[in-house]
Amino acid sequence: IALADIALPNKPKSVNYSHIKNKDKRQKFVGKMKMQQKDLKTANRREKLSKREAGEQIYDGWTRTIEKTREFDETIVPEDDEEVLKDEGLDEFASYFDGSKTPKIMMTTCVKPQAKLFNLMKELKWVIPNCFYYKRAKYTLKQIIEYAKKADFTDLIVFTEKAGAPNGMYIVHLPEGPTAYYKMTSTKLGADMKGGAALQADLEPEIVMNNFTTRLGHRCQRQLASLFPQRPNYRGRRVIAFHNQRDFVFFRHYRYAFRKEFSKTSLQEIGPRFCLKMRYMQHGVFDAKHGEYEFVWRPDSQVNRKKMAM
Repeated sequence: IALADIALPNKPKSVNYSHIKNKDKRQKFVGKMKMQQKDLKTANRREKLSKREAGEQIYDGWTRTIEKTREFDETIVPEDDEEVLKDEGLDEFASYFDGSKTPKIMMTTCVKPQAKLFNLMKELKWVIPNCFYYKRAKYTLKQIIEYAKKADFTDLIVFTEKAGAPNGMYIVHLPEGPTAYYKMTSTKLGADMKGGAALQADLEPEIVMNNFTTRLGHRCQRQLASLFPQRPNYRGRRVIAFHNQRDFVFFRHYRYAFRKEFSKTSLQEIGPRFCLKMRYMQHGVFDAKHGEYEFVWRPDSQVNRKKMAM
């Protein structure tokens, strides 16, 4: 059998050549098939790119993902839902979004923190405007909350650690809550990023919240966004992004630059970066014994990966 006598497929798909007993010939057919698939894929990609640049509408197909096949959830909020908009206009965070109140953040640690936790807090102190660090000492969380209320702080952030590395984060909205605890993973400091950018801390960032679709997602989104002033200074070209994907909230900090006479933009990551997963949200300020919980994550609640809360 000659190599040129076998017609290879015109589109990428697997072909079985097990009927060819000679190993060398079989490998030649398989190698030619793979090269043809690769060339066809490259040609299709270039053709789509040229059509898109010419202004044509291109259908890229539909990729099946776990997030796209999520189970139906009655708490998913439709766009421009009047009832939800009215509720959010009267909630605990409304005064921060209408500009009548400016966030003032108190930041502290767990008892006896290690150096890695301080390195993260050093960077976050400059990322979050109007943020102040206080030493934890031996005060309880309830004592710290009472002090923060008297000092007119709007939010309290408490970082926890495990095995010397950042492990979690409490966010207590003052004076009346809610309180949320997030598990923190995949932490990377801006100082450890290759080609990282410098930070202009005096210019307020733009806030981008993405893919928070349910009522709980809206609560989480507004709590995280209320940590930052809602008056971005566009001269700084700083962007804070919170992206929710399958109940994991990814935090990123970028600076963007315009290229080719403002026709294109590029992103440069400033850092730090980390991933958050909500463990619980409690109504009111922190109360471990008598608190009323709005949401509690349980390991058995996520056996089905297509079931998502946010």
